[in-house]
Amino acid sequence: MKLKITQTKSTIACLEDQKRTMQALGLRKPHSVVVKEDNPCIRGMIFKVKHLVKVEEIAE
Repeated sequence: MKLKITQTKSTIACLEDQKRTMQALGLRKPHSVVVKEDNPCIRGMIFKVKHLVKVEEIAE
């Protein structure tokens, strides 16, 4: 299964570790989208920035 992650808010007023997490996910600007494999590491990163992103599951 894959996850479609969409950035919904800007990281301007966020903590530095949240900004780095967004960069590690590959999200740079609001409304940018990435598709990642579903695994515990990615889920943990999403949990850290859950207020900045929208996540959808994609069935293969």
